Amino acid sequence: MPSRIEDYALIGDCEAAALVARNGSLDWLCWPRFDSDACFAALLGSDDHGHWRIGPRDETARTTRRYRPNTLILETRFECNEGAVTIVDFMPIAEVRSSVVRLVIGERGRVRMCTDLVLRFGYGAIVPWVTRLEDGTLRAIAGPDMVLLRTPVRLVGQNLTTVGEFTVAAGETVPFILTYAPSHSSQSEPIDGQSALAATERFWTTWANRCRPPAHCSDAVLRSLITLKALTYQPTGGIVAAPTTSLPERLGGIRNWDYRFCWLRDATLTLLALMDAGFHDEAQSWREWLIRAVAGSPEQAQIMYGIAGERRLTELEVPWLPGYEDSRPVRIGNAACSQLQLDAFGEVSDALYQARCKGLAASESGWALQRALLSHLEDVWTEPDEGIWEMRGGRQHFTYSKVMAWLAFDRAIKSAEQFALEGPLDHWREVAAAIHADVCRRGYDRELGSFVQSYGSKQFDASLLLLPMIGFLPAEDPRVRRTLRAVERRLLVDGLVMRYDTAGSPDGLPAGEGAFLACSFWLVDAYVMQHRWDDARVLFRRLLDLRNDVGLLSEEYDPSTRRLVGNFPQAFTHVALINSAFNLTRLEEAEERRAEPVREDASVA
Repeated sequence: MPSRIEDYALIGDCEAAALVARNGSLDWLCWPRFDSDACFAALLGSDDHGHWRIGPRDETARTTRRYRPNTLILETRFECNEGAVTIVDFMPIAEVRSSVVRLVIGERGRVRMCTDLVLRFGYGAIVPWVTRLEDGTLRAIAGPDMVLLRTPVRLVGQNLTTVGEFTVAAGETVPFILTYAPSHSSQSEPIDGQSALAATERFWTTWANRCRPPAHCSDAVLRSLITLKALTYQPTGGIVAAPTTSLPERLGGIRNWDYRFCWLRDATLTLLALMDAGFHDEAQSWREWLIRAVAGSPEQAQIMYGIAGERRLTELEVPWLPGYEDSRPVRIGNAACSQLQLDAFGEVSDALYQARCKGLAASESGWALQRALLSHLEDVWTEPDEGIWEMRGGRQHFTYSKVMAWLAFDRAIKSAEQFALEGPLDHWREVAAAIHADVCRRGYDRELGSFVQSYGSKQFDASLLLLPMIGFLPAEDPRVRRTLRAVERRLLVDGLVMRYDTAGSPDGLPAGEGAFLACSFWLVDAYVMQHRWDDARVLFRRLLDLRNDVGLLSEEYDPSTRRLVGNFPQAFTHVALINSAFNLTRLEEAEERRAEPVREDASVA
């Protein structure tokens, strides 16, 4: 049985990623890309679906772990009566072949260790052919995939499992290096574990030193930024929503989706988080990925793409995997790629505008693309869509979707005005005004005194918290204030924000999901904008407390079981954390300025 979601830590090389549990078991790894088939899939099944554990024979050993400061290098320390040992797990950056390096370092005494390796290609379905090469390298091949394991430890095959026992004494280091390569390629050159460790630590610390973190909770922000970097596919600049698929939104539930793709709805907030922290190169790469992915006929624009801009993300179910804690089905691919979500047009337009404001290199193709998308949006904004939450129950006229359609035109107008770009400004103003009036007339329920999820409904939606943040209405507008109060009244469960209405549910939770953590950070931002500063700080601190012991957050949190749920770690959640921290920092800086004493001007008589 897999560990709790919060018991996992992430390692990666900016092309692939693995999850390592507290007990030293690597339970998830897709190779050679984030969206490749998994060769370790115990996370969504059992050990027989692929895992790699290294740990003391003494299963009662006490465990602590951490990331080395400012890196993605994981250190797991085991202490038992025999002594103490630390396993250093990482994936080297920029190697010719992607590898997982595991260094077992003796700290005290002599500790008896064991390892068991179960490689299963094709998401746990395919048993590879395992042979030993002349130099002692273990080679596993199945179809197009090959994995090589190099270690001085004697390993033997046992019931389709590779096992070994060894002892590590204080001062000793025992390396295990697992490398992926296409099966038709020649063998890769061996990696020296210690040299790879030094180079990987140098890469991450050098990268982290470029960060301009906010004064508020800088450690938490830097960990979130490192996580965001780890979820970036270096060759293209695309950022996956998460490195996992089918971790349930509620334990035992059916809302299990594949998040190893790039969503346009993340565009603006991701761009702002990177640029505010000083990572302009990463922001530039993300912006260029965005332009390349969306390029083409505006009518064929999608809400999400593969990490290299792929459009075909066919969704299928994997029946041989029982799912995380029996949460079925396990899904590969995501059918939401074919949905109409009008908010994506607003995200693209806003991201391109914010990139210009923050000084990213100009892109003529970006402006041409923006204009083409607006021309298409003008024809479709009146249509119903599936909305930001990718509803699969039929299209509706979602209020937030219409607001984001307004944003697309508003940001184009601002771009043209501020950066001397050519466009039909008067016409765009007319369209923007028409959308704005439509939302205020049909998306606001006077009886409830609040904006609602969709035209004509009585349901509430956390996306409405973003209305003042994107400038649709001022934060002090009475309609915005009433909407915030409605969200607090109807969408808060244990102080955290649900995505949409919980009315009528026996435990206050929508069927099949937990509290959405990004929405809870949006509430922090809404409090800041309405000068409810104590509320903002208290909620932000509460959200930080939900991070696991190495600073990671998933998509959601289940208040009833008090566990993280959903795909993990979730980029959107960490982006929201970063942006809220910057908002709180700006608030604190403003308070300090107000508190400064007025200095007398010596030149005045």
